[in-house]
Amino acid sequence: MSAMNEGERVLSSWTDGATRDAIIGFVTSVTEGQGAVPVEERIAVFDNDGTLWTEKPMPTQLHYIVGQWKVQAEADPSLAEKQPYKGAVTGDYRWLGAAIDKHYEGDDSDLQILIGALVGITAGMSVEDYAASVGEFYETAKHLALGRPYAEAIYAPMVELMRYLEAHGFTVYIVSGGERDFMRPMTQQYYGIPPEHVVGSALGLAWDADSGEVRYTAGLDFFDDGPEKPVRIWSRIGRRPLIAGGNSNGDLPMLEFARKGGGLALLVHHDDDSGRGDTPYDRGAEQALAAASDRGITVVSVARDWSRIFPDPVA
Repeated sequence: MSAMNEGERVLSSWTDGATRDAIIGFVTSVTEGQGAVPVEERIAVFDNDGTLWTEKPMPTQLHYIVGQWKVQAEADPSLAEKQPYKGAVTGDYRWLGAAIDKHYEGDDSDLQILIGALVGITAGMSVEDYAASVGEFYETAKHLALGRPYAEAIYAPMVELMRYLEAHGFTVYIVSGGERDFMRPMTQQYYGIPPEHVVGSALGLAWDADSGEVRYTAGLDFFDDGPEKPVRIWSRIGRRPLIAGGNSNGDLPMLEFARKGGGLALLVHHDDDSGRGDTPYDRGAEQALAAASDRGITVVSVARDWSRIFPDPVA
Protein backbone atom coordinates (compact mmCIF):
# COMPACT_ATOMS: atom_id res chain seq x y z
CA MET A 1 0.00 0.00 0.00
CA SER A 2 1.57 3.25 -1.09
CA ALA A 3 1.44 6.40 0.98
CA MET A 4 -0.76 9.27 -0.10
CA ASN A 5 1.01 11.44 -2.68
CA GLU A 6 1.46 15.10 -1.89
CA GLY A 7 -1.07 17.16 -3.85
CA GLU A 8 -3.43 14.20 -4.29
CA ARG A 9 -7.05 14.94 -3.38
CA VAL A 10 -7.66 13.83 0.18
CA LEU A 11 -9.96 10.78 0.38
CA SER A 12 -10.38 10.72 -3.40
CA SER A 13 -12.87 7.83 -3.35
CA TRP A 14 -15.14 9.79 -1.02
CA THR A 15 -17.66 12.21 -2.47
CA ASP A 16 -17.81 15.81 -1.31
CA GLY A 17 -20.35 16.15 1.47
CA ALA A 18 -21.04 16.17 5.17
CA THR A 19 -19.45 12.78 5.94
CA ARG A 20 -16.13 13.50 4.25
CA ASP A 21 -16.12 16.97 5.83
CA ALA A 22 -16.78 15.45 9.26
CA ILE A 23 -13.84 13.07 8.93
CA ILE A 24 -11.41 15.72 7.68
CA GLY A 25 -12.64 18.25 10.23
CA PHE A 26 -12.22 15.85 13.12
CA VAL A 27 -8.74 14.74 12.05
CA THR A 28 -7.69 18.37 11.66
CA SER A 29 -9.03 19.21 15.11
CA VAL A 30 -7.04 16.48 16.86
CA THR A 31 -3.79 16.81 14.91
CA GLU A 32 -3.27 20.56 14.50
CA GLY A 33 -2.93 23.55 16.81
CA GLN A 34 -2.58 23.77 20.57
CA GLY A 35 -5.31 21.16 21.09
CA ALA A 36 -3.51 18.50 19.04
CA VAL A 37 -3.59 15.05 20.60
CA PRO A 38 -0.14 13.51 21.14
CA VAL A 39 0.80 11.11 18.35
CA GLU A 40 1.00 8.13 20.69
CA GLU A 41 -2.66 8.66 21.63
CA ARG A 42 -3.91 8.79 18.06
CA ILE A 43 -5.52 5.36 17.82
CA ALA A 44 -8.02 4.27 15.17
CA VAL A 45 -9.84 0.92 15.19
CA PHE A 46 -11.90 -0.65 12.42
CA ASP A 47 -14.07 -3.72 12.19
CA ASN A 48 -13.27 -5.97 9.22
CA ASP A 49 -16.24 -7.87 7.75
CA GLY A 50 -18.69 -5.40 6.22
CA THR A 51 -16.45 -2.46 7.15
CA LEU A 52 -13.18 -3.01 5.30
CA TRP A 53 -14.38 -5.67 2.86
CA THR A 54 -17.54 -7.50 1.90
CA GLU A 55 -19.34 -9.90 4.22
CA LYS A 56 -22.16 -11.02 1.92
CA PRO A 57 -23.32 -13.57 0.83
CA MET A 58 -21.18 -14.96 3.66
CA PRO A 59 -18.16 -13.73 5.62
CA THR A 60 -14.88 -14.68 3.95
CA GLN A 61 -13.80 -16.85 6.86
CA LEU A 62 -17.01 -18.84 6.57
CA HIS A 63 -16.19 -19.47 2.90
CA TYR A 64 -12.88 -21.00 4.04
CA ILE A 65 -14.52 -22.94 6.85
CA VAL A 66 -17.23 -24.38 4.60
CA GLY A 67 -14.52 -25.88 2.41
CA GLN A 68 -12.88 -27.47 5.45
CA TRP A 69 -16.21 -28.85 6.68
CA LYS A 70 -16.87 -30.39 3.29
CA VAL A 71 -13.54 -32.21 3.43
CA GLN A 72 -14.35 -33.46 6.95
CA ALA A 73 -17.80 -34.69 5.87
CA GLU A 74 -16.34 -36.53 2.89
CA ALA A 75 -13.99 -38.31 5.28
CA ASP A 76 -16.79 -39.04 7.78
CA PRO A 77 -20.17 -39.34 5.94
CA SER A 78 -22.11 -39.31 9.22
CA LEU A 79 -21.29 -35.61 9.56
CA ALA A 80 -23.11 -34.82 6.32
CA GLU A 81 -26.47 -35.46 8.01
CA LYS A 82 -26.15 -32.58 10.48
CA GLN A 83 -25.51 -28.86 10.36
CA PRO A 84 -23.31 -27.08 9.56
CA TYR A 85 -21.66 -29.90 7.60
CA LYS A 86 -24.89 -30.61 5.71
CA GLY A 87 -24.93 -27.11 4.28
CA ALA A 88 -21.28 -27.40 3.29
CA VAL A 89 -21.89 -30.65 1.42
CA THR A 90 -25.15 -29.64 -0.30
CA GLY A 91 -24.23 -26.02 -1.03
CA ASP A 92 -27.41 -24.87 0.71
CA TYR A 93 -26.12 -22.17 3.05
CA ARG A 94 -29.46 -20.89 4.35
CA TRP A 95 -28.93 -22.40 7.80
CA LEU A 96 -25.50 -20.80 8.04
CA GLY A 97 -26.80 -17.40 6.94
CA ALA A 98 -29.70 -17.60 9.38
CA ALA A 99 -27.35 -18.52 12.25
CA ILE A 100 -25.25 -15.42 11.61
CA ASP A 101 -28.30 -13.18 11.30
CA LYS A 102 -29.67 -14.61 14.56
CA HIS A 103 -26.40 -13.75 16.28
CA TYR A 104 -26.63 -10.11 15.22
CA GLU A 105 -30.18 -10.10 16.56
CA GLY A 106 -29.00 -11.39 19.95
CA ASP A 107 -29.79 -15.10 19.56
CA ASP A 108 -26.65 -17.24 19.77
CA SER A 109 -28.35 -20.65 19.95
CA ASP A 110 -27.00 -21.75 16.57
CA LEU A 111 -23.74 -19.85 16.94
CA GLN A 112 -22.59 -22.36 19.55
CA ILE A 113 -23.05 -25.16 17.01
CA LEU A 114 -20.99 -23.19 14.51
CA ILE A 115 -18.22 -22.56 17.02
CA GLY A 116 -18.07 -26.23 17.96
CA ALA A 117 -17.62 -27.20 14.32
CA LEU A 118 -15.14 -24.36 13.82
CA VAL A 119 -12.74 -25.41 16.58
CA GLY A 120 -12.89 -28.97 15.24
CA ILE A 121 -11.07 -27.81 12.10
CA THR A 122 -7.94 -26.57 13.84
CA ALA A 123 -7.72 -28.64 17.03
CA GLY A 124 -4.17 -29.94 17.31
CA MET A 125 -2.92 -27.96 14.30
CA SER A 126 0.15 -25.77 14.63
CA VAL A 127 -0.26 -22.03 14.15
CA GLU A 128 2.18 -22.12 11.22
CA ASP A 129 0.25 -24.89 9.43
CA TYR A 130 -2.99 -22.99 9.88
CA ALA A 131 -1.43 -19.79 8.53
CA ALA A 132 -0.19 -21.73 5.48
CA SER A 133 -3.65 -23.22 4.87
CA VAL A 134 -5.32 -19.81 5.14
CA GLY A 135 -2.65 -18.25 2.91
CA GLU A 136 -3.34 -20.85 0.22
CA PHE A 137 -7.05 -20.06 0.43
CA TYR A 138 -6.38 -16.35 -0.13
CA GLU A 139 -4.23 -17.14 -3.16
CA THR A 140 -6.92 -19.13 -4.96
CA ALA A 141 -10.41 -18.33 -3.59
CA LYS A 142 -12.75 -15.83 -5.22
CA HIS A 143 -15.68 -13.90 -3.80
CA LEU A 144 -18.79 -16.04 -4.18
CA ALA A 145 -20.96 -13.30 -5.69
CA LEU A 146 -18.46 -10.97 -7.35
CA GLY A 147 -16.26 -13.65 -8.88
CA ARG A 148 -13.14 -11.63 -8.17
CA PRO A 149 -10.21 -12.39 -5.84
CA TYR A 150 -10.81 -11.35 -2.25
CA ALA A 151 -7.97 -8.85 -2.58
CA GLU A 152 -10.25 -6.97 -4.99
CA ALA A 153 -13.30 -7.17 -2.71
CA ILE A 154 -11.93 -4.68 -0.19
CA TYR A 155 -13.48 -1.22 0.12
CA ALA A 156 -11.16 1.27 -1.54
CA PRO A 157 -12.55 4.28 0.40
CA MET A 158 -11.80 2.60 3.73
CA VAL A 159 -8.24 1.72 2.72
CA GLU A 160 -7.81 5.36 1.70
CA LEU A 161 -9.13 6.42 5.08
CA MET A 162 -6.57 4.26 6.87
CA ARG A 163 -3.73 5.75 4.80
CA TYR A 164 -5.05 9.25 5.47
CA LEU A 165 -5.11 8.61 9.21
CA GLU A 166 -1.60 7.14 9.19
CA ALA A 167 -0.37 10.20 7.32
CA HIS A 168 -1.67 12.24 10.28
CA GLY A 169 0.10 10.21 12.94
CA PHE A 170 -2.60 7.62 13.72
CA THR A 171 -1.85 4.00 14.49
CA VAL A 172 -4.55 1.83 12.93
CA TYR A 173 -5.80 -1.47 14.31
CA ILE A 174 -8.31 -3.97 12.99
CA VAL A 175 -10.73 -5.07 15.71
CA SER A 176 -13.05 -7.75 14.37
CA GLY A 177 -15.40 -10.50 15.40
CA GLY A 178 -13.55 -12.52 12.78
CA GLU A 179 -10.89 -14.92 13.95
CA ARG A 180 -7.56 -13.19 14.50
CA ASP A 181 -5.29 -15.77 12.88
CA PHE A 182 -7.51 -16.02 9.80
CA MET A 183 -7.08 -12.30 9.17
CA ARG A 184 -3.38 -12.00 9.89
CA PRO A 185 -2.14 -13.71 6.67
CA MET A 186 -3.83 -11.03 4.53
CA THR A 187 -3.98 -7.76 6.44
CA GLN A 188 -0.53 -6.51 5.44
CA GLN A 189 -1.07 -7.17 1.73
CA TYR A 190 -4.71 -6.09 1.52
CA TYR A 191 -4.81 -3.18 3.98
CA GLY A 192 -1.21 -2.33 4.85
CA ILE A 193 -1.91 -3.31 8.48
CA PRO A 194 0.71 -5.55 10.15
CA PRO A 195 -0.44 -8.73 11.92
CA GLU A 196 0.48 -7.37 15.35
CA HIS A 197 -2.22 -4.72 14.85
CA VAL A 198 -4.98 -7.29 14.34
CA VAL A 199 -7.37 -7.91 17.24
CA GLY A 200 -10.05 -10.54 16.75
CA SER A 201 -11.75 -13.60 18.11
CA ALA A 202 -9.23 -16.22 19.19
CA LEU A 203 -9.10 -19.98 19.27
CA GLY A 204 -7.48 -21.59 22.28
CA LEU A 205 -3.71 -22.05 22.12
CA ALA A 206 -1.27 -24.31 23.94
CA TRP A 207 2.47 -24.90 23.87
CA ASP A 208 3.55 -28.36 22.68
CA ALA A 209 6.97 -28.86 24.25
CA ASP A 210 7.66 -32.12 22.40
CA SER A 211 7.30 -30.61 18.93
CA GLY A 212 8.28 -27.05 19.83
CA GLU A 213 5.02 -25.78 18.34
CA VAL A 214 2.16 -23.56 19.45
CA ARG A 215 -0.99 -25.53 18.66
CA TYR A 216 -4.71 -24.87 18.70
CA THR A 217 -6.88 -26.48 21.34
CA ALA A 218 -10.44 -27.70 20.89
CA GLY A 219 -11.97 -24.53 22.28
CA LEU A 220 -12.61 -20.87 21.69
CA ASP A 221 -10.63 -18.47 23.86
CA PHE A 222 -12.96 -15.51 23.30
CA PHE A 223 -15.42 -14.12 20.76
CA ASP A 224 -14.50 -10.53 19.96
CA ASP A 225 -17.89 -8.98 19.32
CA GLY A 226 -20.31 -6.63 21.06
CA PRO A 227 -19.18 -5.60 24.57
CA GLU A 228 -16.06 -7.75 24.19
CA LYS A 229 -14.62 -5.34 21.63
CA PRO A 230 -13.87 -2.44 24.00
CA VAL A 231 -12.42 -4.94 26.47
CA ARG A 232 -10.10 -6.37 23.84
CA ILE A 233 -9.11 -2.91 22.64
CA TRP A 234 -8.05 -1.98 26.14
CA SER A 235 -6.32 -5.27 26.88
CA ARG A 236 -4.38 -5.24 23.60
CA ILE A 237 -3.79 -1.53 23.00
CA GLY A 238 -4.19 0.08 26.42
CA ARG A 239 -5.76 3.24 24.99
CA ARG A 240 -9.24 4.48 24.15
CA PRO A 241 -9.50 4.94 20.36
CA LEU A 242 -9.99 8.40 18.88
CA ILE A 243 -11.67 6.97 15.80
CA ALA A 244 -13.69 3.77 15.43
CA GLY A 245 -15.44 2.36 12.39
CA GLY A 246 -17.92 -0.50 12.09
CA ASN A 247 -21.06 -1.60 10.30
CA SER A 248 -23.17 -3.76 12.61
CA ASN A 249 -24.92 -4.00 15.96
CA GLY A 250 -21.91 -5.89 17.30
CA ASP A 251 -19.73 -2.84 16.63
CA LEU A 252 -21.88 -0.45 18.65
CA PRO A 253 -19.98 -0.83 21.96
CA MET A 254 -16.69 -0.17 20.14
CA LEU A 255 -18.16 2.92 18.47
CA GLU A 256 -19.44 4.13 21.84
CA PHE A 257 -16.02 3.54 23.41
CA ALA A 258 -14.53 6.02 20.95
CA ARG A 259 -17.43 8.48 20.97
CA LYS A 260 -17.74 8.74 24.74
CA GLY A 261 -14.07 9.66 24.88
CA GLY A 262 -14.67 12.58 22.53
CA GLY A 263 -13.80 10.56 19.43
CA LEU A 264 -15.33 10.04 16.01
CA ALA A 265 -17.56 7.00 15.43
CA LEU A 266 -18.26 5.88 11.86
CA LEU A 267 -20.99 3.42 10.87
CA VAL A 268 -20.88 2.04 7.31
CA HIS A 269 -24.40 1.68 5.92
CA HIS A 270 -24.81 -0.69 2.97
CA ASP A 271 -27.57 1.20 1.19
CA ASP A 272 -26.29 1.23 -2.39
CA ASP A 273 -28.62 -0.44 -4.92
CA SER A 274 -26.69 0.67 -8.02
CA GLY A 275 -24.97 -2.69 -8.54
CA ARG A 276 -21.53 -1.22 -7.90
CA GLY A 277 -20.91 -3.41 -4.87
CA ASP A 278 -22.86 -5.31 -2.23
CA THR A 279 -26.60 -5.77 -2.39
CA PRO A 280 -28.13 -3.32 0.13
CA TYR A 281 -28.81 -4.72 3.59
CA ASP A 282 -29.69 -3.46 7.06
CA ARG A 283 -30.16 -6.77 8.82
CA GLY A 284 -27.73 -7.08 11.68
CA ALA A 285 -27.28 -3.30 11.83
CA GLU A 286 -30.78 -2.20 12.82
CA GLN A 287 -29.90 -1.24 16.39
CA ALA A 288 -26.78 0.66 15.39
CA LEU A 289 -28.56 2.54 12.61
CA ALA A 290 -31.46 3.43 14.91
CA ALA A 291 -29.09 4.71 17.60
CA ALA A 292 -26.75 6.62 15.29
CA SER A 293 -28.49 9.99 15.25
CA ASP A 294 -29.13 10.21 19.00
CA ARG A 295 -25.63 9.02 19.90
CA GLY A 296 -23.72 11.24 17.51
CA ILE A 297 -22.49 8.42 15.29
CA THR A 298 -21.62 9.47 11.74
CA VAL A 299 -23.32 7.18 9.22
CA VAL A 300 -21.26 6.49 6.10
CA SER A 301 -23.69 5.92 3.24
CA VAL A 302 -22.14 3.64 0.63
CA ALA A 303 -24.56 5.07 -1.96
CA ARG A 304 -23.94 8.72 -1.13
CA ASP A 305 -20.45 8.95 0.35
CA TRP A 306 -18.35 6.60 -1.79
CA SER A 307 -17.59 7.51 -5.40
CA ARG A 308 -16.24 4.01 -5.98
CA ILE A 309 -16.42 0.78 -3.98
CA PHE A 310 -13.58 -1.52 -4.94
CA PRO A 311 -10.00 -1.04 -6.08
CA ASP A 312 -9.12 -1.47 -9.73
CA PRO A 313 -8.50 -5.12 -10.71
CA VAL A 314 -4.90 -6.23 -10.62
CA ALA A 315 -3.65 -6.83 -14.16
